[in-house]
Amino acid sequence: MLTRLAHVIVRRRWFVIAAWIGLTLFGVFSTTQVADRYASSTAIPGEPAYEASLRSLHSLGVGDRTPIVVVFHADADLTQSAPVEQAMGRVAAASPGAFTSSFFTTDNPVYLSKDRRTAFQMIYPAGAEGVDVISNANKLQAIAAVGLPKDTTVDVTGRLALTEATTDGTKAGSGVLVEAVIGGIGALVILLFVFGTLPAVLTPLLIAIGTIFNTFTLVWALSYVTEVSAIVPFLIALIGLGLAIDYALVMLFRFRDELRDGNDVESAVVETMTHAGKSVMVSGSTVAIGLLAMVLLPLPLLRGMGIGGMLIPAVSVLAAVTLLPALLSVLGERVNSVRVMPRRLLDHGHGENGVWGRWARFVLRRPVAVAAVGIVATVVLAALGTQLNPSESQLSRFPGGGTAIAGRQVLADAGISPGVMKPLNVLVEHGGNADQAAQALRGVKGIVGASAPAAWKVGGTSFVEAFPAIDGAAPGIADIVDRSEAALADTDGTLTGTTAVGLDFLNVLRRTFPYVLVLVLLLTFVLLTRAFRSPVLALKAVVLNVLSLASAMGVVVFVFQQGHGSQLWNVGATGSIIAYVPVMIFAFLYGISMDFETFMLSRMRETYDATGSTDKAIELGLARTAKLVTSSALILMFAFLVLSTTPGFEIKSLAVGVAAGIIFDATVIRALLVPALMKLFGDANWWTPTWLDRLLPAAPVAPAVIDLRDVIPAQPGERTPAVT
Repeated sequence: MLTRLAHVIVRRRWFVIAAWIGLTLFGVFSTTQVADRYASSTAIPGEPAYEASLRSLHSLGVGDRTPIVVVFHADADLTQSAPVEQAMGRVAAASPGAFTSSFFTTDNPVYLSKDRRTAFQMIYPAGAEGVDVISNANKLQAIAAVGLPKDTTVDVTGRLALTEATTDGTKAGSGVLVEAVIGGIGALVILLFVFGTLPAVLTPLLIAIGTIFNTFTLVWALSYVTEVSAIVPFLIALIGLGLAIDYALVMLFRFRDELRDGNDVESAVVETMTHAGKSVMVSGSTVAIGLLAMVLLPLPLLRGMGIGGMLIPAVSVLAAVTLLPALLSVLGERVNSVRVMPRRLLDHGHGENGVWGRWARFVLRRPVAVAAVGIVATVVLAALGTQLNPSESQLSRFPGGGTAIAGRQVLADAGISPGVMKPLNVLVEHGGNADQAAQALRGVKGIVGASAPAAWKVGGTSFVEAFPAIDGAAPGIADIVDRSEAALADTDGTLTGTTAVGLDFLNVLRRTFPYVLVLVLLLTFVLLTRAFRSPVLALKAVVLNVLSLASAMGVVVFVFQQGHGSQLWNVGATGSIIAYVPVMIFAFLYGISMDFETFMLSRMRETYDATGSTDKAIELGLARTAKLVTSSALILMFAFLVLSTTPGFEIKSLAVGVAAGIIFDATVIRALLVPALMKLFGDANWWTPTWLDRLLPAAPVAPAVIDLRDVIPAQPGERTPAVT
């Protein structure tokens, strides 16, 4: 199929290029249309806390957004301060439709510190959560500060305000376009050292541009079908850049090899499509399978990320097997012209004669020692990965500055529970007694107070708030939530609020992800068994990929959860990693690392099929793909490090985790463990049961032309032909 497609593309190359130009220009337009359609809600259909928040929003107009906390402090009893009472009134007036509560509206001392010198006001803003929703913390602080005595301070904090505070100093962030440009510049520098000629350097970047903008077109359409996370555009820009260049590298390396072997341009394109194109399609499939983990989860936010993410490899593969062959057929031999690097740095092919060839032969001589080094490094990091705490960070660990951080500190200094910033809420329906629900919560161990303001009743529906004694993400909060739900069993109240919804999200993830993981691993095993015609190679690839992922989690735990080096990103130890980050690391890193495995094993398989020598397969497979894998890893790693400059420490942990995982996989896994274990396995690498062999296609994944001079020394006066 790919062979026929290659012939068609070569003959219709200008039509293919024109079509891609037109689609890409439309993609530029799409980026302006999709910008307002991103979502940030953590919908959990069917879960009681989330469903109650939707009913609350519908009946009361509030309940979907996290509360804003306005904190006042003075050296006197604030309950006697008319200016503070007036300030709270102004804040309430400036928040139309919001539910507000304080000591002055409820007479409840839960809104005060024990010495009454610190008081806080709760504001539940009207409307739904969204990407464009902001806390207006600075505006509310200014409104509250008018007319206050000099000895009285006011700050505005809360979960949303603290999240915004993490971007202080980089308020607007780098932006998708800026980050894509930075990533492109980094890729350009790496490509200069990889190819050294201007056409070969620019071609992968053109493929990346076409991939990125056309993916935005598809995401625009997707946004009308399901929620698309605000993270997706960054993933498209940077992962699209990395994957598109990754696949273009595979094709370009092969095309240049075919030209060196004396093929004409059309034959070189056809051979490239027939062999490298298959590797690219298998690689794209493994990336898509990894992202399937998010698509299958019953969580719209992650599903939207997964579907959006799956579009990236799909468009990257499509560009690699249509646009790239068309460009190569136009460039022809000129792909090696316009040299911009010294000749000694150019790629001359036959990596077995260089550094990687010498390394491959060293591994063949010392497989036990090399495997031991790789295993120790992997086990150490993987062991750290088992300490992962999947939960939102406690608010006390949010970095940043400004009024949100100051307000958080005032609450802490006054001995007021951080639970007021992430309270437990109760939706009381069907004319139920809100005071009864509040009284039930006051008796729960771990609840420091509850309130049911009379103004928070619309028809037969009421709203109640309760403050846990600990942060909504602290250890022990799940027990408090369970006890609260039990206490509400005899009332018409349903527990909701950010804390309860977040725990529902985590519980759904814990229930469903193991099954999704097993399915992804099984599908990958089947795909790779078919591709490499060896269940042994497929199983080894899957196991090594899981170990590579565990090691990447270990890096995230070490750097962000424990705080060793997180200061480089202006973040302290977070104590936990928000639950969706490990899932996303798995989804993206699983496919990307499997890319490297596919490229390497494809070359090893084709060499073994031509020579019957496992040692020669390891040597040539490693030597001739190492530069490709290393270059791809550097480009992808740089792209994710650029993503780590995005405001928001949660995205930083995602980006650094994937970047570290990529480089660890390309070095420890691919350069140490893969060749060493294959040497130790020997001929068992290629074992296939007879019944399975009959079911598999007759040809291997990438049966390339092997120059027998690489594997069989020619006798004096003899010529050894190349064979397939």
